[in-house]
Amino acid sequence: QEQLVESGGGLVQAGGSLRLSCTFSQHTTNDYSMGYFRQAPGKDRQLAALISSTGDRTYYGDSVKGRFTIARDNAKNTVHLQMNNLEPDDTAIYYCAAGLSFGRLRNGGITYLGQGTQVTVSS
Repeated sequence: QEQLVESGGGLVQAGGSLRLSCTFSQHTTNDYSMGYFRQAPGKDRQLAALISSTGDRTYYGDSVKGRFTIARDNAKNTVHLQMNNLEPDDTAIYYCAAGLSFGRLRNGGITYLGQGTQVTVSS
């Protein structure tokens, strides 16, 4: 019984773009802060971006700041992560996550976690 359904990963060359989408089934997204974490092989999970339940606050990890943009459409229970100017170091599995508050999610307090989608950036 999936709660967060992800799509949009794939293979892209360095400098290219991808857009990830995450749909929250059986819940209304405006009750939750949402975000994307990523995990590269052999590395710890890292917060890439997050957005508050109303969309008025966002946070970006230093390594993606200026290149990634997170947005949400609460009417469609969907969150999007637009990734531009991708680099090989962005290669990872990207996980959509939902948390009860912006602060909790920023500190790793994940209530729901998606199945992950692979993003591979070739040099």
